[in-house]
Amino acid sequence: MDEDRKKYKIFAEDKKFYLGRIAVSDGRFSSVDLERELGDEELFSGEEDFLLPGLIDIHFHGCLGKDFCDGTREAVSTLAKYEAEHGITGICPATLTLPVEELEKVLGLARTYRDEGLKIGEARLLGINMEGPFISPVKKGAQNPNYILKWDDRIANRFLEASGGLVKYMGIAPEENPAFKDFIPKMQGKVRISLAHTNADFQTAVEAYRAGASHAVHLFNAMTGLDHRNPGVVGATMEQKEVFAELIADGVHVHPMMVRLAFTVLGEDRVILISDSLRSTGMPDGLYDLGGQEVEKKGKHCRLTSNGALAGSVSNVYDCLCTAVKEMGIPLRKAVTAASLNPARSLGVDQDYGSITVGKVADYLIVDKDLKQKAVYQAGKILPIF
Repeated sequence: MDEDRKKYKIFAEDKKFYLGRIAVSDGRFSSVDLERELGDEELFSGEEDFLLPGLIDIHFHGCLGKDFCDGTREAVSTLAKYEAEHGITGICPATLTLPVEELEKVLGLARTYRDEGLKIGEARLLGINMEGPFISPVKKGAQNPNYILKWDDRIANRFLEASGGLVKYMGIAPEENPAFKDFIPKMQGKVRISLAHTNADFQTAVEAYRAGASHAVHLFNAMTGLDHRNPGVVGATMEQKEVFAELIADGVHVHPMMVRLAFTVLGEDRVILISDSLRSTGMPDGLYDLGGQEVEKKGKHCRLTSNGALAGSVSNVYDCLCTAVKEMGIPLRKAVTAASLNPARSLGVDQDYGSITVGKVADYLIVDKDLKQKAVYQAGKILPIF
């Protein structure tokens, strides 16, 4: 048993912070001794460090010059190492809109990587988020329009089979796939259907959610917005109480006021912070490939050179968490919930990940009161990166 007698400000299962101690045995928390709850005014006072659960990013594409859809072992390993080094110990990378055969290759490689088991120093591959290809050409954003498809049951099941069950989310634009009331119920228990890159009006989005869709891809981005006469996909997402919504809090994609609005209206249990990071993350300014399209990175912005459309981010979920807290006024407790417990719940792995709780896997971070990371642990073992 590895027992840490230091006291920490611990993020517990009830989404509150407590002063306490932990012990780890066989890679899991064997003891979590919580002495007393900490009020918001106490969180950033005192000398104790924070002990946070390892974060989970359920939507990102790449970093350090690599993209998940490169379809190589090197690319997946590069992504997994980068994420772990930044406190993201669980990952669910996103695919691009590409030819079916190419996507099957990417999914098959990910399945092989998953089957090899945990590699200390590389984030756990918990799933795959298929952002395309069943999306809208009107709201394609930075997705390649050449490979957009109408929904096809056979193709969808080919993706699920190729991944060996790793595909956890499959995006659709319901207005482009009017048979959604038939096929969404058939996918229940196989994969979460999300609304992604969609030009749907409010009523169509509501009907898709009522048919069983349960997830919204990067809320506010690449979807119909919140208007007082047509609440759009954003309004439908806010109204449906069982729907999780991804949110990019990098300070570029969504205005701070709208981030605060999302947390207020959806509540702390439905927001999932994501990065939507591209291969240009961690790289110098310049030109990069995104699914066969050219993207230019300038500082924190990535845009298609063809039309100036905003592409993904150059951030990571831990940086998004810090931005949400320090620059957008989101309480630390809510931001941590949105970057750890909520994605774990959405993926269906919260029995093992997402909070500091006896029996859960000991993936966690040590962070000082300025939110600077001091250590990252996987299965109770410290990563040699600090």
